[in-house]
Amino acid sequence: MKFANQISDEGILRELGERLTGARLGRNLTQAALAEAAGVSKRTLERLESGEAATQLSGFLRVCRAPGLLGRFDTLIPEAIPSPMQPMKSQGRQRRRASRTRVGTGTSKKGTWGEPS
Repeated sequence: MKFANQISDEGILRELGERLTGARLGRNLTQAALAEAAGVSKRTLERLESGEAATQLSGFLRVCRAPGLLGRFDTLIPEAIPSPMQPMKSQGRQRRRASRTRVGTGTSKKGTWGEPS
């Protein structure tokens, strides 16, 4: 979706939240991990992703709308471009969670380049 002056504040906040969720999942981050890295509470991140926001952000949108700057929000958080394999992997389901990083359980032999194994 492209941002335009005809879209309501709520619609823009919802779209930004969806894009933020897509960006987070694309980097395989949980809400808790991203909130901690950003220095905000998990609830704050949940509200941003759901499109709920404080009046200060709504006021910011209104200020950006007046001179026609909303089109620049597309570069702030671009729409996620799914990989060609994603539809096959998800089989029609939309991704909602980040997966855990798996620790290898097999025995691996560490060596240096050029050493015989």
